[in-house]
Amino acid sequence: MRIDILTLFPEMCEAVMGESIIGRARQAGKVEINFHQIREFAINKHNQVDDTPYGGGAGMLMMPQPIYDCFMKVCDEAGTRPHFIYMSPCGKTLTQDRVKELAEMPNIAILCGRYEGVDQRVIDEIVDEEISIGDYVVTGGEMPAMILADAVSRMLPGVLSQPEGYMGESHYSSLLEYPQYTKPPVWRDREVPEVLASGHHANIKKWQRERAIERTLERRPELLENAELSKKEKEFLKELQAKEL
Repeated sequence: MRIDILTLFPEMCEAVMGESIIGRARQAGKVEINFHQIREFAINKHNQVDDTPYGGGAGMLMMPQPIYDCFMKVCDEAGTRPHFIYMSPCGKTLTQDRVKELAEMPNIAILCGRYEGVDQRVIDEIVDEEISIGDYVVTGGEMPAMILADAVSRMLPGVLSQPEGYMGESHYSSLLEYPQYTKPPVWRDREVPEVLASGHHANIKKWQRERAIERTLERRPELLENAELSKKEKEFLKELQAKEL
């Protein structure tokens, strides 16, 4: 898969996406992630990419032409038109289901806004969808873009050592992840649950699923509407809900 990120701060993105699991995956050719400097496509002598908004208002707005030209170059380099995403607080909130869908695409491109945002005309012209990482605002689109690129990349074959690395995680199956423990077996008088040291894999899996259901009910009960539960797990959930009444 190829991911292209259009930004005014490619060095910031490279510093993060060149490390750890994603950095190793890039080196191994499991995913291709490229960063493109929008400022290189400015057509004025000061390389200006922003200007004051029509109608007034605080701050500056990114101009459409540098973004458009940068995206056209990405299309030329990729040999195709990538699915183009603008990271925006006005977009639909990112979910794990959407991450799964994006991971099936051969090529996506992500636009990082800055200042007060981006001229609407370039959004209307070339952006396919807007995505938000939550109901809050940050200073630029780079961190949201890296979150999206990271979430998508780790779904790709070979990026994680085993598929179980993400299949049991929060939100993958509409359940929050169960509690986890490591050594020592006792810390500040808190013991690791006995079942986890039992070696009985069926009992361990049952405990993990039940704790995931319990945690989801406590913290994000709305997720349970889409969770795939067995008949016994549904009965367990009903018992938990009855206790809350």
